[in-house]
Amino acid sequence: MRIAAVDTFIVTVPRDTPYLGPLGPGERVNARGYLVRKGNGTIYPTVDRSIVVRVTDGEGNVGWGETYGICAPRATCEIVNDLLAPVLMDGVVSDPAETWDRLYDLMRVRGCTGGFHGDALAAIDIALWDLTGKHRGLSVRELIGPAVHGAIPSYVSGLPAATLDERVALARDWQSRGMTAFKFAAVVSHEGVVEEMAALRGALGADAEVLIDLHWKFSPEEARALIARLAPLRPGFVEAPLKPEDMPGLARLAAESPVPVAAGEEWYTAYEFANRLAFGPIAYVQPEMGHTGLTQFLRIAALAEAHGVAVAPHATIGAGIFLAASLHASATLPGLWKHEWQHSVFERNLAVLDTDMAHGPDGYRVPTEPGLGVRPNAKFHELAEHVA
Repeated sequence: MRIAAVDTFIVTVPRDTPYLGPLGPGERVNARGYLVRKGNGTIYPTVDRSIVVRVTDGEGNVGWGETYGICAPRATCEIVNDLLAPVLMDGVVSDPAETWDRLYDLMRVRGCTGGFHGDALAAIDIALWDLTGKHRGLSVRELIGPAVHGAIPSYVSGLPAATLDERVALARDWQSRGMTAFKFAAVVSHEGVVEEMAALRGALGADAEVLIDLHWKFSPEEARALIARLAPLRPGFVEAPLKPEDMPGLARLAAESPVPVAAGEEWYTAYEFANRLAFGPIAYVQPEMGHTGLTQFLRIAALAEAHGVAVAPHATIGAGIFLAASLHASATLPGLWKHEWQHSVFERNLAVLDTDMAHGPDGYRVPTEPGLGVRPNAKFHELAEHVA
């Protein structure tokens, strides 16, 4: 395929309640529309926002990709438009994975192995897989390999309500609809992480899987002490307990913890996963398609299978394009546990796509049309800003 054009779009979907829940004590929205969560010092927007890339070949066929755009989205658009697109259009694309390697090589010696640069690579990679599937009349899942799963098992992620009682009620409501696994965010557990875990265990029963996202907020000593208090309540896993940079600390904690440890939504490549795994295994790896793209997602999953690590894909704010890619890949993974389901994002943001992708009590339904099986619709174009 010869690539004729690459276009970037910032897609913004308004929301009434900020991601993770209402503003907590001492939190405020700044002049640029961001808030800093006091629980972990991380900045978030007050809208749902992602970057979509459209790749058009010389015959007019179109592939769609998507990546993170929640913060400083124009930075990623500029990397696509100024660095990657001209190189992509100056050659022939025969294999998305080979093209990812070629584009990654452009800036690896300058330290650009993740971050905004990794996101830009992920969006292009997903678009090229979509375009390749359309050329061959195959879904992306079929391009990857045989399906191991029909519906993709999932868990409820996030209980965005102001009080503990309201969060428990929200979880019970999802349980009444057939969901059996639930994850809450420690960064907004204003009444206490152990207290929230205890309330959810009491309300949901002994058989419910209750997971905890610790949002990188603890030191190793703090995490050990917290996990010791949580262990009698039987969490399914604790996610991201330590700062991302503490690779040896995470490995030691995972080896010693009575509760399984999950991590990896911020890991961009199989190179990074291998380096972290060298310190010791974790129970679950959580590749985020919006960061990895399909090529690195699949390479990370292959490493996980080789080392006996379960895969629990992360799913964050997006229009649904990189989520579709994640489902196609997940359907082929023998080591898949469950896929995150961001219920506060999925249904609203799926309105910008034409697709048969869906979610129900038995999990996600993988899109069935050639390529990713998703197409931006008129609503998408109302909300999208083309960035030249």
